[in-house]
Amino acid sequence: MSQNPGQDPPQHGQPLGGEEKKNQEHIATEVSQSQEGSQDGSSGEELSTSKMDQTEKQERQPQGNDTEDGPKYEVVPRSERRGLLAGLAIIPELRNPLAYKSSTKWKMTIILALTAGTSSTGSAMFYPALAEMAADLNCSKSTANLSIAFYLLIMAFTPLWWSSWSEVLGRRTVYISSFLFFVIFSVISAVSVNVAMLIVFRVLSGGAAAAVQAVGAGSCADLWESKVRGRAMSIFYLGPLFGPGVAPIIGGALAQTLGWRSTLWALVVFGGVLLILITLFLPETVVQRKPAADEGETFGHVMKKRFIDPLKTLKFLQHPPIFITVWAGGLGFAVLYVLVIAIQATFETAPYNYSIIIVGLMYIPPCLGYFVASQVGGRWTDHLLQRGARKAGRYDENGKPIFLPEDRMQENIWLAGFMYPLALIWFGWTARYGVHWIVPSIANVFFGVASMLVFSCVTTMLTEFTPKRSASGVALNNFMRQILATIMCATTQPAIDAIGVGWLCTIIALIALVTGNLAVLALKLNVAQWREKMDKKMNQPKPGGQ
Repeated sequence: MSQNPGQDPPQHGQPLGGEEKKNQEHIATEVSQSQEGSQDGSSGEELSTSKMDQTEKQERQPQGNDTEDGPKYEVVPRSERRGLLAGLAIIPELRNPLAYKSSTKWKMTIILALTAGTSSTGSAMFYPALAEMAADLNCSKSTANLSIAFYLLIMAFTPLWWSSWSEVLGRRTVYISSFLFFVIFSVISAVSVNVAMLIVFRVLSGGAAAAVQAVGAGSCADLWESKVRGRAMSIFYLGPLFGPGVAPIIGGALAQTLGWRSTLWALVVFGGVLLILITLFLPETVVQRKPAADEGETFGHVMKKRFIDPLKTLKFLQHPPIFITVWAGGLGFAVLYVLVIAIQATFETAPYNYSIIIVGLMYIPPCLGYFVASQVGGRWTDHLLQRGARKAGRYDENGKPIFLPEDRMQENIWLAGFMYPLALIWFGWTARYGVHWIVPSIANVFFGVASMLVFSCVTTMLTEFTPKRSASGVALNNFMRQILATIMCATTQPAIDAIGVGWLCTIIALIALVTGNLAVLALKLNVAQWREKMDKKMNQPKPGGQ
């Protein structure tokens, strides 16, 4: 990543080379800033306002390039920080976000994971309350299901705009504005007086919440170098996956004890807390922001760039590496929604006949799988990335390895591509014949492990296939997976009623097994020539070491 021209070094001196020296510089910076904050009466500030006012009066010169051992830790002056309410951020904006301490990066990544899980939490938490909501608002269950289906559908499209705007306006502005809208629309949903009002504002809240799923992956790409990015993406993806796993438990308990509206009020509280965390702990991470509009542009041209041009992101799907990667991720997510609905449909009926709360507990096994895979899957893909560069002897003129995104798809993706379809078949037939709940639950642990391996690998690859527009690349993944998830959400229950959970899981698993693995095979055989053509058309730089 490139670094913007910097400014004169802080008073503690020039940055030192090496990781240890960079940490010393960081500590010295914090001590100096803490002393300045104490003298000027501020607390917890990176630089006091009065000190910044004095410094900003001086002409500041560029600091130059990053050191060979890592990026320089250079704090952006408060008056130059970007994004909505930038002055309220406790973590300061840096010239190069790669320079944050590892502990700071993990804090930001965890917050991003929580915020990215809001959209899936919003759909899964409300699912156990559908029957009560339908009775209260005097509508059919099919109509009530539209509040879920349309919620998922809007999440396919809005990330195309959110991601495009984030690359112009910055990540922070998108995070704060989208979550503010989410809280407002969730409040209106909670006080809805009829089903039409509920569906409209549920759709709007879903469109707002979907921002971080795409843009958050872009922030992770901003923060983490390629060689360690896989692990970060695994943690980031825990949020969207824990939504369908944990939210039904909470939603079921709330619906059973406090009524269906309590699930929506819980989302209001959750969104409000995350909005505060975003405001305080997520500074801008885009290295260089484009201006909002060039002087002399007409209003019509500006509006076209804001609302029509983001649709051009869909053109990325013409490139086989991107399409295949997106298909692999979208297919896995669609199968996940088959499992989510099948768990509900299976354990709430005979021979199990479990209560709403117990049914919610049946979502814990796949969550265990997600967690296990998040601890090993990211490290695994990072190892494969570095192994691929070493085996191919790819090094730049400085001796640093040249990483290629496709190196992340090795034995891990083959294992996962077979494991999650087979686990779905295992679940389907053991559930169909009413086998003790522990047996289908074990299948769901394996499903969780395998699907998480796919999701973290795919998301990381997309940020690297589209380095100039990482958020837009992930938005395409959201587009594909939400379209497929909407189809599955609308058809899974009728299919279970028609042919049973065993045959449905078998059919879906075979489709995933064949199409998913054939797509990966095609990518492995042709990726070099496909990527070369893609990079030329997209005017991207050749892959280099990081």
